[in-house]
Formats: sequence, C-alpha cells, structure tokens
Amino acid sequence: MANATWKNIASGKIDPVYLLMGIEQHIFDSTIERLIKAIPDIDENSVIRFDLEETEVETVIEEADTLPFLQDHKLIIASNASFLSGQDRKRNTVEHNIELLENWLDNPSPTATVVFIAPFENLDGRKRITKKMRKTATVIEANRLQGRDLLTWIQHQAKVNGVHITAETAQGLVNMSGDSLLALSAEINKMATYLGGTGEITDNLIELLVPRTPEMDVFRLTDSYVSGNIGKTISIYHDLLRNGEEPIMLTSLIAGHIRLMIHVQSLRKKGYQQQQIAKTLQVHPYRVKLMLENRNIPNENRLLTIIKELAAIDYKLKSTSGKRERVLELFLMDPLRA
Repeated sequence: MANATWKNIASGKIDPVYLLMGIEQHIFDSTIERLIKAIPDIDENSVIRFDLEETEVETVIEEADTLPFLQDHKLIIASNASFLSGQDRKRNTVEHNIELLENWLDNPSPTATVVFIAPFENLDGRKRITKKMRKTATVIEANRLQGRDLLTWIQHQAKVNGVHITAETAQGLVNMSGDSLLALSAEINKMATYLGGTGEITDNLIELLVPRTPEMDVFRLTDSYVSGNIGKTISIYHDLLRNGEEPIMLTSLIAGHIRLMIHVQSLRKKGYQQQQIAKTLQVHPYRVKLMLENRNIPNENRLLTIIKELAAIDYKLKSTSGKRERVLELFLMDPLRA
C-alpha cells in the first residue's frame, strides 16, 4: 500500500487526507518527506504540526480550512491520533470534537493536505470515526515487514542508494540489526556512503561497519548454546567480553532469553501465531520468529533446568572475588548442559 501511494504522490496526485497507522516510524517519515517534495512551495519549515494529545482536532480543522498565506497549499501533520485506537492514554486529557471531524472528512479543505498519524498496530474498528477515516482518507499501514517482504525492502533500499545486496546478505544484516526499518535504513545508507554510492554490500562490510548490540549478541549466544554449538557459543561470549560486557549482566540476559523461550513454546502449544505471541509477551516479533524457526531448542523441562543452573551461576558470580569470566565460560563449555 505504501509503495502505490508513494508513486501517486511522486506523480503529483496529492490527496486531501492521509491516515498513517502502525509502528514503523520510517514509513511515517518517508511519506511526509515525499509529500514535502511533491507539494509546491513546501519545505520542512513550512509544515504545520499538531500533537493531538495536546491540541483539539477542531484546531487542526480550523487551520486546514484557513486559506494559505504566500503559498497555494498547506501540509498539516496531526500526530498521536489516539482517538482512533482502543488504547486509553492517561496523559491524553484533550477532548476532541469527533462529530465535527466526521462531518469535515466528507468535505475536506481543497487547499490543505492533512496527515493523521496513529502510531498503533491496530485501530479500534468498532468506532464510527475509525470507520469514517478508513473510508474517506488514503490509508498507509506502517507495520513491520517480515520474511521475504523485509529482504525485498532491504534490496530496494540498497538500490535507491546506488548499491547492491543479495537476499542472503540482507538476511545477515537483519540478524545483526533486527527488523526496524529506521535502523536498517540508517545502516544501508552508511554502508552505501562508505562504498561511494556504487558496488555491493557484503557480509564482510556488514561485519566491519554495522555495530552489534549486546542484546542481539546475547540472543545469538543463547540460541547457539541451547542448540549445542559450543564453539560458536564461546566465540560470541569472548566477543562480548572484549566489548566490555560483564558476566553477571550476561548471565541475567541469558536467563531472560531462556525464560522467553519457555513462554514462546508454551504459547505455541496453545495455537498462538507469531504476532499473537509477540503481542502477548510484549517482545519484538523478530525475536519470536527466530525462536519459532529454531528446531534445536530443548523441551520445557530442559530449559527450566538451565534456568536453575543459571541461578546458581548468578549466585556464584556475585559471591566470588576470583576470575568471574571463567565461571560463566565453564558453564557454557559444558556439553552435558548444552
């Protein structure tokens, strides 16, 4: 949906009202950038912005209906449209005239483009205003891309920056950085700049330029440990130590990942799908995806045993004055545990 709408914007087909919904800030930003480029005499400084958690929607409507000064068209961004969702936001004490908005949507201003941003995965489809907005506005769903769609997006972004990346290497980039489009876009741009806007993004270049996050590395460490890959486990562990990570902190993070594996397995047995599991556990869908795809994860009883062993490791690390790095390393090296 975003690509089709972006093509229309680029060709000069600007609609009066847009609804951007979802959690991918990068898609929000890209849409607004395209509108700024497409609307004559508009630049970043002339964009009118409102926060609907602080400003009534009738103020947005009044601004849209006021004729523009020194330009032919206005671009108005109305963020945090929480009245479209089912979420109660405690800090939102603003009372909106929803009936006025519903009537205005039937006849929006011809001299303004208003972009409503609802940063939620789902809107409350039972609400009349939500139904009206979906019917009258141009809707872009900015939700997380997954699987092949995500790899295709990465390859497209690389092409836009003048470089090339294979699907396999794109998957390696996701494994390193996660699936946030904003973060991935920044990394692709950085590597393309390093290459001078030409050439290929390779695994070696990713290793050189893309920083590893401790969270992602600990995830990889835990995944390789429960899969029985001792060599890879120790290699990742040593990398973390060289980066200044402490064994006590690593033990806690590993235990957290093991507990997450237990919860994921439990919900999968109950018939939950990936997105349902991620939402229930309030974790990143990509982490859930990797766990569901790993066929080497031990059963729940074995994972509970590992949790108990890590608790003992944690106590030992906190009560010893010796070489703590070795304590956790011996645990990770024990093939009987893995």
